[in-house]
Parts: sequence; structure tokens; C-alpha cells
Amino acid sequence: MPALNTAVSSAGAGAGALYSPAKEKVARSPLFLRRIRLFFNAAKIKLILSLCIAFALLFLCSRIASLVMGWNHDHYYPSFIDSHSRGGYTVLINTWKRNSLLKRAVAHYASCQGADAIHVVWSESEPPSEGLKAYLSRIVQSKSQAAHKPNFRFNLNEEDNLNNRFKPIEDLRTDAIFSIDDDVIVPCHTLDFAFSVWQAAPSTMVGFVPRMHWLDMKKNGVAYYEYEGWWSVWWTGTYSMVLSKAAFFHKKYLDLYTNKMPSSIRDYVTRERNCEDIAMSLLVANATGAAPIWVKGKIYEIGSTGISSLKGHSNRRNKCLNDFISLYGYMPLQPTSLKMVDARHEWHW
Repeated sequence: MPALNTAVSSAGAGAGALYSPAKEKVARSPLFLRRIRLFFNAAKIKLILSLCIAFALLFLCSRIASLVMGWNHDHYYPSFIDSHSRGGYTVLINTWKRNSLLKRAVAHYASCQGADAIHVVWSESEPPSEGLKAYLSRIVQSKSQAAHKPNFRFNLNEEDNLNNRFKPIEDLRTDAIFSIDDDVIVPCHTLDFAFSVWQAAPSTMVGFVPRMHWLDMKKNGVAYYEYEGWWSVWWTGTYSMVLSKAAFFHKKYLDLYTNKMPSSIRDYVTRERNCEDIAMSLLVANATGAAPIWVKGKIYEIGSTGISSLKGHSNRRNKCLNDFISLYGYMPLQPTSLKMVDARHEWHW
């Protein structure tokens, strides 16, 4: 029995129990578990601190980027965009000799509750007839569902020029401009969702028609880019532009386009009768250093013809993209794969 007593005193001293390997394992395990907990707690703290630093740097970079302006990275301009935009939005409809389409477009957008005003960019040699103006004014009054009726106006221009769609407008009551072609219909609920997205990011362009640029080659140190359409966006999930045929942007870009952007770009658009939408995308990207935002939504193109249907359209788009970039001196467009979806109208999200 002395051997047994010795075992008890050495292995179970103070416990009054016989030696047990299982008990010994349990007795030692808390120290091991505490070490594991301390390790993971320290790792958690490091991870949280790293995330906080990363978000702080991201916020700082975004604030700095929002101040960049000019036609290279050496110029700056004061931030002019308030995150709280005024009122609803102004629908800016570009039209040319398609009165039947214009009537349908005005009637539709007058029914959208967020529309504070509807302006028609008119660039024909003859002004709109009194009958057309009276008809559209009646349509706006009858179709509007809001107590506050949208302000309706023609923006008259003496010459046919695609730059006309981006001329500054006096006495606007809204900060948001929704630029739209007369043959594109965006359902009101889709339009209102896109407006809410723009309100969260009012310095950038928010639209429904994404496009992409790709680096095709470099020759003698000069990059050449390809302008790619919808199928490239669909295949890769990447875009760097949203076209102004259906897009929101801040009204200040009208002034920047007309009065601050190099006149050589506007002259190019006048001469080629093309690419004003690419010019606006480059301007906004250069001003913000940020990518646009694509809103997924069903839109309806009700016209049968347009500039994009002309032969050689793709080659002209490639050429003007590269010509504009040469004037900037660098590529301001930022690719992104972000897509905004209204989950209320999706069967999955």
C-alpha cells in the first residue's frame, strides 16, 4: 500500500483522489485553450485595426480624388457638389425631327413623380410650332400625377450641334440632370431608383447604358484604345462609361462641358457629329477620378434609326476616344464591375 499512497500524494495532492490521465488532461487544457483564445483575440484586434486603417485611407483617397480637376493631374478645382441635392430631377430630352417620339417621351416623363422639370433640347433650323408647344404643355399638365406640375420648356438653338445637349440652363431648380434621348423610355420606378443611387454619389454619372474601353496595343510608347459596346460589358462584367443617352449627372457638368472643357473637344464633336457622350464621360471621370455607376433596369428604345445605326459608327467611336485621350494626355476612365440593382423588383438578390 505505500506505493499507492505515494501515487496519490504525487498525482492527486490536495485533491484526495486517485491519479487519472483523463483528469490530468482536463487540468492542463484550460492553459492551452487560454493561449489559443489570446492568440485569436490578438488576431481579431489586428484585423479590425487593419480594416479601420484601410477604410480611413479609402475615404481619404476618395475625398482627394473628388477635388481633382483640369485636363491633367496637376490642376485642382474646389468641390462644388453637395451630397444633399435639391428637389427632384430635370429631364433633359435631346430631339431632332422626330416629333412623334418626342410626344411619347414627354408624356411618359411627365408622369414620373420625381420629374421637377422637362426641358427639350431643340436644334432644328425652324423653331417648334405653336401647335407642338401647346400640345406638349397640355400633355405635361394632364399626365403629371404630382400636385406640383413639372416646369416645361424648349431650349432653342439656332444650329444643329450635338454640343447643344450640354449647354448650361439658367434657373434650374434641381441639381440633378437626367439626360435622355427622345427614343428612350425608362420606366418611372426604374428612373426613381437610379435617382436615389445618384443622390448617394452626386459627383459621378449614374446611367443605364454601360460601355467599356480596352487597351488594344502600344506603339512607340503610345497607347491605342478600343471602344467596346454592350456585348463586351455583358461578357466581361466590366465597364468604364455610362452613355448620356440615359444618365444622371450634376448640373455643374453642363458648365464645365461648355465653358471649361477644351474647345478643341467641342469643335471635334461639331465637326464629326458624334461622340459628345464620350466627351462627357471623360470630363466627369477626369473631374472625379472615379468610375461611373451602372444601374440595371429595363429600358425601351422606341426609335428605329440613329447615329449608332450608320455605317462605320464603331470606327468613328474608336477614333474619337483616342483623339480625346491624346488631348487629355492620359486615360481618365476608370473601369469597374459595380452594378446597382433594385432588389424590390428582382426575384433574387
